[in-house]
Amino acid sequence: MNLVISKEQMLNGLQSVQNVVSTRTTLPILSNVLLRTQENRLELTATDLDVTVTCSVEAAVKRAGTTTMPVKKIWSIARELANLELELDVDDKNVTSLRAGASFFKIRGLGAEEFPPLPKPKEDRKFTIAQDRLKGMLKKTSFAISADESRYVLNGIFISLREHKLIMVATDGRRLALAEEDVDVTEKSQGDCIVPAKAVAELGRLLSDTGEVEIVFSENQASFDLRQEKGPQIQLVTKLIEGTYPNYRQVIPAETKERIAVSREELMHALKRAEIMTSEKQNSVRLTFTKNNLAITANSPEVGEARESMAINYKGKDMAIAFNPAYMIEPLAALSEDEVFIELIDELSPGVLKINGPFLYVVMPMRLT
Repeated sequence: MNLVISKEQMLNGLQSVQNVVSTRTTLPILSNVLLRTQENRLELTATDLDVTVTCSVEAAVKRAGTTTMPVKKIWSIARELANLELELDVDDKNVTSLRAGASFFKIRGLGAEEFPPLPKPKEDRKFTIAQDRLKGMLKKTSFAISADESRYVLNGIFISLREHKLIMVATDGRRLALAEEDVDVTEKSQGDCIVPAKAVAELGRLLSDTGEVEIVFSENQASFDLRQEKGPQIQLVTKLIEGTYPNYRQVIPAETKERIAVSREELMHALKRAEIMTSEKQNSVRLTFTKNNLAITANSPEVGEARESMAINYKGKDMAIAFNPAYMIEPLAALSEDEVFIELIDELSPGVLKINGPFLYVVMPMRLT
């Protein structure tokens, strides 16, 4: 294999795939990136056997071929090179000679035949959505994914495709985030799947604000084909989490007694300040609603006390409810709207956070102290 590629294109390709590579793998080939030439393009692929990312970038191919090389080494070299053009020449022993101006490196790789076969999901169900819309949905839900491995079905985002709606749900049992978007989908493509947290994190990093993404999912695999007119062409393929996702509709309160509009930014920063005065033992912030006022307080004997007050439009009965502050800050940080709505029933029932749009967030209260 012999090709010439710009430093920018090489870095774009490596940056897209290298995060998937595990640093603690027992298989040396999984520390490598697969390089494969196409017509005037170089295709780079990395995998951890669960998530596979492929990125295709422009290159001047002089001699076609395939090889693999340690992804962290080639990334470190390419990043530090002063010259803006790289020439890669691979011999039949998978040793790559890399030239860039006055710099020269020899990098020992492994044969492409050792690289795991690339997954090809069956085209059972598919639909297309704008990348920025998918990115927004992931941002509004992914923070609520459970990290508890004993409840493995919650270790990802539940995606439901029904009646021209794409619904995404994440929950860890203490809070639940839901976002939805209208999509054009055939009846044959309707269905559900659970995308694991690692694939969700990679997607959030790879999706851009332009172009579309084609999503194909079968019983145990899903692929996300990121398409845009310019720039690298990227595909992510992931295994899906097997199992039945719990009925999330059951935890969404059917009715509410109070609906209070508040400034998202003001509430978020007040909660962040109050959170400073919480401790591991006393990790709750109290929200007290009185006529046209919201008081936010945190009190822990070993740390101290914080008090804030916000002017709000509230005419209901006096009410106090306590939440884990992080569980309120995370959704507020993921949203961009100026105004959010807090819906409450009483101090023991779940609180609901909404916007003027297809998003809701349910959070369990903590015991008032």
